[in-house]
Amino acid sequence: MYSSLNRAQGVFGFFTTVALFVAGIAALSVLLYPAHDAKAEVSLKNAQVIKGRPNYYSTKKEEYAQIRFDLNADLSSLFNWNTKQIFVYVYASYSSSDKKSSLLPNSESIIWDTIISAPESPYSFNALRQRFFPAKSSSPARKNQKRSTSASKKTSASKKETLAPGVLRLSNQRAKYQISDITGKLAERKNVTLSVGWNVQPWVGALWWSPGSGAVPRTAGTVVSSAAFDFPALKGSKASAAKAAESGAQTA
Repeated sequence: MYSSLNRAQGVFGFFTTVALFVAGIAALSVLLYPAHDAKAEVSLKNAQVIKGRPNYYSTKKEEYAQIRFDLNADLSSLFNWNTKQIFVYVYASYSSSDKKSSLLPNSESIIWDTIISAPESPYSFNALRQRFFPAKSSSPARKNQKRSTSASKKTSASKKETLAPGVLRLSNQRAKYQISDITGKLAERKNVTLSVGWNVQPWVGALWWSPGSGAVPRTAGTVVSSAAFDFPALKGSKASAAKAAESGAQTA
C-alpha cells in the first residue's frame, strides 16, 4: 500500500510532466507560423548635433545627437496564440571613429522603443469574469458619468484612425534617447543609418529576434533601413553657419 505522501508525489509528478509536455508543444508550434508579412520601414526626418549634458547625471559637456524619424511598421502577423508582447526599437548605426581609415566595427545606439502587448483573449480570466460576473454600478450618477465618458471616447476614437495591434504609423517622431560617443565628439560623423528591430516575447519558449539582428532564433519579415546620412556640424558652430549661408544663397 502506498502512503498519502507517495500518492501526492505521484499526482504532482504526473501533473508537471503533462504541463511540460504541453508547454513544449506550444513553444514548438510557433515554427508553423513564420510570419513572413512582418515589415518595418524607417526614414530620417531631421538630425542635429548639440553640445551640452545629454543626461542629468552627465559630469561634463559633450556632443550628442537629436534625431526625428518616420516609422511605418506592420507587425500584426507576429501575434499568435503564444505571443505575450513585442518589444520594438529603432536604433542608429554609425562609425565608431571619426577617422576614415579606422577598422573598428560600427556602433549601435537605440534611440526609441515601445512595448506592444498582445490583445486580450476572449477566454482570459478577466474576460470570463466580466462576462459571467459583471460589475454592478452603485449609483445612477456613475451610470451618467460612464455614459458621458463612453460618448467622449467614441467621438475621439472616430476622429483617430484605428490601427490593428502591431501597426505603427509615426511621423516626425522625436527620439526618446540621445546619441553620444565615448570620445565626446559626434559632429560630422559619416555613414549613419537608422534601422528597426524587435523582440517577440512568448508565453512559453525562447525569445525571438528580428531578421538581421544576428541572434537566434529570429522571425521572418522585412526591415527597410534608412538611407545613409552624415551627422551635421555642431549647432551654433562656424561650419553650421557657413552651411546655412550656402543653403540660403542657393535658395535665393
